[in-house]
Amino acid sequence: NVNYVQANAECLPFPDNEFDVITIAFGLRNVTDKDAALRSMYRVLKPGGQLMVLEFSKPVVKPLNPVYDAYSFKLLPLIGKLVTNDADSYRYLAESIRKHPDQETLKAMMEAAGFERCDYHNLSAGIVALHRGYKL
Repeated sequence: NVNYVQANAECLPFPDNEFDVITIAFGLRNVTDKDAALRSMYRVLKPGGQLMVLEFSKPVVKPLNPVYDAYSFKLLPLIGKLVTNDADSYRYLAESIRKHPDQETLKAMMEAAGFERCDYHNLSAGIVALHRGYKL
């Protein structure tokens, strides 16, 4: 019994304390007001509920940064143009990743929204991170 709803993450149209788990993957960086979205997610989670955010983040291996930047800003748009004839969308992808908060900042944002026991796990040397927080 799954219902699909398209809604604004900054103002979720659900009652308070409705869900046991909320997940968002590669979507939070596209939300204009991330703080409002995190507060909205907190509101609709049941006490004891868990939020998991899988998102692009900042590499933690410094020598990887120039290679990752070259890939993101040069190679990725070129591949996008060749494969889909749409370099702009892939330029946006790289820019949105660059503007997204780093691991510690997102953790602090989750805590400011009310989440407790927040932590994160870096994947692919921090290119992606899985953040977790609880409504206790």
